[in-house]
Amino acid sequence: MSDWSAAILAGGRGRRLGGVVKPLLVIEGRTLLERQVEALAPLGVIPRLVAPDATPFVSSGLEVVADVVDAGALGALYTALVTATTPYVLVLAGDLPFVTTPFLAGLVAHRHEGDVVLPAPEGHSQPLCAVYAVTAAPVLAAAIAAGRLRVTDAVAALRMCVLDDGALAAFAADGRLLLNVNTRDDEAAARRFAGEG
Repeated sequence: MSDWSAAILAGGRGRRLGGVVKPLLVIEGRTLLERQVEALAPLGVIPRLVAPDATPFVSSGLEVVADVVDAGALGALYTALVTATTPYVLVLAGDLPFVTTPFLAGLVAHRHEGDVVLPAPEGHSQPLCAVYAVTAAPVLAAAIAAGRLRVTDAVAALRMCVLDDGALAAFAADGRLLLNVNTRDDEAAARRFAGEG
């Protein structure tokens, strides 16, 4: 049995995208959720979803875990850790259309090297596409209790294994790997990368 599992954080309300449920946005004929599930499949992992409402995801057939605390993205991350049945959790924001199997495998390969394995392209850390030890949960809980809800601030207290541009070069040559779809401009860029326009 593997010592890691995966959780997709699917709670973003997509306000800047007209209220769309971001994991269900379709790029190149597949939803972002389908694309992520497909990237995880060769690794033998079926992800859980963390979302405040399971309704949009009923047809996915995936387990949906409700947020245990209302604290935005940090609360969803905390939920992913405290409800996990494995010592490590690969966490993915639900708005990343271009993560790949080799990249995810690369993150997981470093899981024993810190409380969090954190990709940081061009020095910008991506704490919602990272691998966490579940033992990091109390640090996140303390941040939530103190009202420090920015994920980057909470994660800063953890022992990090940072993957910089050099470590990411094999996976991120075209710059789209960690593109997240938050705005219409992001959506347009994703469609260009996918060859849709």
